[in-house]
Amino acid sequence: MRSIKEIYKIGRGPSSSHTMGPEFAAADFLRRCPVAQKYRIVLFGSLALTGKGHFTQEAIRSALSGKSVEIICDREATNLPHPNTLSFEGIDENGEVLLKTTYLSVGGGAIKVLGEKSEEREIYPFSDFDQIRKACAERGMGLGELAFHYEGKALTEYFEIVWQTMCESVKRGLSRVGVLPGGLGVLRKAAALHRADVSERAEERERRIVCSYAYAVAEENASGGRIATAPTCGASGVLPAVLLYFAERDKLEKEQIFLALAAAGMIGNVVKTEASISGAEAGCQAEIGTATAMAAAALCSLRGETLEVTEYAAEMSLEHQLGLTCDPVQGFVQIPCIERNAVAALRAIDSASLARLIAGTSKISFDTVVRTMYETGRDLNVRYRETGQGGLAASYKMC
Repeated sequence: MRSIKEIYKIGRGPSSSHTMGPEFAAADFLRRCPVAQKYRIVLFGSLALTGKGHFTQEAIRSALSGKSVEIICDREATNLPHPNTLSFEGIDENGEVLLKTTYLSVGGGAIKVLGEKSEEREIYPFSDFDQIRKACAERGMGLGELAFHYEGKALTEYFEIVWQTMCESVKRGLSRVGVLPGGLGVLRKAAALHRADVSERAEERERRIVCSYAYAVAEENASGGRIATAPTCGASGVLPAVLLYFAERDKLEKEQIFLALAAAGMIGNVVKTEASISGAEAGCQAEIGTATAMAAAALCSLRGETLEVTEYAAEMSLEHQLGLTCDPVQGFVQIPCIERNAVAALRAIDSASLARLIAGTSKISFDTVVRTMYETGRDLNVRYRETGQGGLAASYKMC
């Protein structure tokens, strides 16, 4: 497995695969071909179908600022190497192509160049949870401790930035009101949820505050704000909501928070390595499902739970979101995406609590549910994989 830093990328929303990835690809192509007079970009698959709602074109133009840019959406191409494929051409003053490079935006802001081997080195000598479990047992370490064992001080330094970004995105989201951009007329709800003047029990307040934090980050993401993927932009509100609430409530030290981020990152990394965190490839189960499992593992870390409880909580979180479709209305990461972040944050808390009570009874391993998620995602009709052609996206259009 590669570094868990790849699970937590810092950038602007609303989509890691449709905004961050294309922006990174454009910047990379500019480094490869800086002297072109014109840049022609062709978007394929999900990028072509929902790029407008995800601000894909704006992200590319931003990276190629000051350049002559032509962007084409090819919605008919099939047999693509990945559902999020885009090609770049650098063209000289005579109209000749200087360089052509094809990129795959594989989820979480990560990109691959078609035909090239990645230069990213492997950090961990394992890829699935079974191997991680054995490594933890051999070294007498918890999940987060194992991550720091392999990644060292650099991980602490990176988590300083990640945690600050997460907290700032919550703070900004709670301070803003009005309508989100895009034309759907979706109201920001985080601030109202957070300051709601209602009579409630402590448990009800906990759920309301957690939801307000999830809404805050998801709304910031939807408006193109700066967020940290966890593991994607569309699911970026789940983990911060859970972590920040308990960090405030229990007055936690940064060391505890960073261990929790590391534990969550290991869970996300297994899914990314063994399956996919891309909604275009495996549906929203790959994004929100993974985020829920990560948040459940983080909470188990904060509570000092055993690895057995942690695995059960993560497995439960993902298992009960199998088959969840990715169906953003008009391509915007707003309906149903924002609500899903809040619901997922609550599910993560419930999964961690339930796993503690019934640990030792699970019949399904985390690795099994990860493989099942990937198989399910590949079997989903393409209409339900971030193309905006099925599910709520289609139903809303009909209404």
